[in-house]
Amino acid sequence: MRVLQAMAGAAVGGAEAFFSRLVPALGRAGLEQRVVIRRNADRARGLRAADLDVVELPFGGAIDIYTPIQLKRQIANFRPDVVLSWMNRASAMCPRGEFVHVGRLGGYYDLKYYASCDHLIGNTEDIVAHLGEEGWPGDRVHYLPNFVNGAHEAPWPRAKAFTPDRSPLILALGRLHANKAFDVLLRAMARVPEAYLWIAGEGPLRGELLALAERLGVKPRLRILGWRDDVASLYAAADIVVCPSRFEPLGNVVIEAWAQSLPIIAADSAGPGALIEHMETGVLVPVDDHVAMARAIKILLTERSLRERVAGAGFAVYSERFTESVVIERYMRFFAQISR
Repeated sequence: MRVLQAMAGAAVGGAEAFFSRLVPALGRAGLEQRVVIRRNADRARGLRAADLDVVELPFGGAIDIYTPIQLKRQIANFRPDVVLSWMNRASAMCPRGEFVHVGRLGGYYDLKYYASCDHLIGNTEDIVAHLGEEGWPGDRVHYLPNFVNGAHEAPWPRAKAFTPDRSPLILALGRLHANKAFDVLLRAMARVPEAYLWIAGEGPLRGELLALAERLGVKPRLRILGWRDDVASLYAAADIVVCPSRFEPLGNVVIEAWAQSLPIIAADSAGPGALIEHMETGVLVPVDDHVAMARAIKILLTERSLRERVAGAGFAVYSERFTESVVIERYMRFFAQISR
């Protein structure tokens, strides 16, 4: 079985991070791969360290005629059974040929970019249902979930972020973008004056969020940590994880919290709402409701037995559905099925 992976993603992002986990894991499972990515020295270095054959191309805009020609050449040289394309641009630039073309979607993308695909993967059941509603036949649409790294690390020292050891610590992760609704979380934190908040992420709203935190009086308890490669150590330092997103097709942070045996509070957007069983594997609150979010944080901080119960139930779901071994087995079965 030979699979060519084509990724035209950005420097950072959820799909990009999962790609960088999935491809080496498939290699460890014995899958023969060639990897074509948008030029990114760090991503290429990490993939090559996993003994993967990596080619970097521009994946530019409409005037980029070089990338389609080179992608076609890579496919002709490698002769894959399957081409798995990630993101709109890679899918649209993929030529037709003697292979099965699969597009992987981690959101509700414009399907015009996937017109040449033989099959589509959705990483949530809701995305798969959406693809069916858009006219894709059921036998050509497949649910394959993400997995997250379940390794535990020593806690990142709170002193490095000027955070008292005995204060409750809330952790949130994601791009500083309106969809992630960190403004709602800051308003909730104003109602939980004893807790500190770490946000691991970067983005265009950093200045606005810091200004809002100052107006709300929570800036002394806020730490924006930037993009981090050591998220397991951040989870180990935290007491509760919060995902306040207004729009979240999947919610990797939910699965990561489960993997780290931490209780999770999430706004009831599409992905987290589908993953979490309310008050069993986490706590759901209405989207854009900072009062309900603050109430949920206070309940989990004060009720240790509830924290332990939802954390344990979440870990059980992770162990059953979202470990590397479980997801890689599903991908390998999928490739074998569609290439017959």
